[in-house]
Amino acid sequence: MIDQGTTTLAWEAALKVPEWQGPAVWIHGDIHAGNLLIEQGRISTVIDFGCMGLGDPAWDMLFAWSILTAETREIFRAALQPDDATWARGRGYALSMGLFALPYYKDTNPVFADVARRIIDEVLADHKNCV
Repeated sequence: MIDQGTTTLAWEAALKVPEWQGPAVWIHGDIHAGNLLIEQGRISTVIDFGCMGLGDPAWDMLFAWSILTAETREIFRAALQPDDATWARGRGYALSMGLFALPYYKDTNPVFADVARRIIDEVLADHKNCV
């Protein structure tokens, strides 16, 4: 279902990133296309707060790989200005979300499986550009 070699390299790189050392912050934890409502080309509403809690702010960067393109992801990163470790943890969290969701939804919800596939593809492309 995936390029195992490249995925393993990306996952191992994510595991080497330093953990979040700051205080836990409120996070949504599941921001992807299925949990955002768009109105006139802008995010109007965030829904599904089942993963909301306290944690690493990098979790809320999931949508950078689930919705944005490589070009718009760089614009987002420049505006947000996360440190490199936070950005790398966000990429790792996105990869983990995609890897869990793809096999889970592949037969029962092809739309979500496609979202998971896109996340994985975007993370792997982004990872290749970082090495």
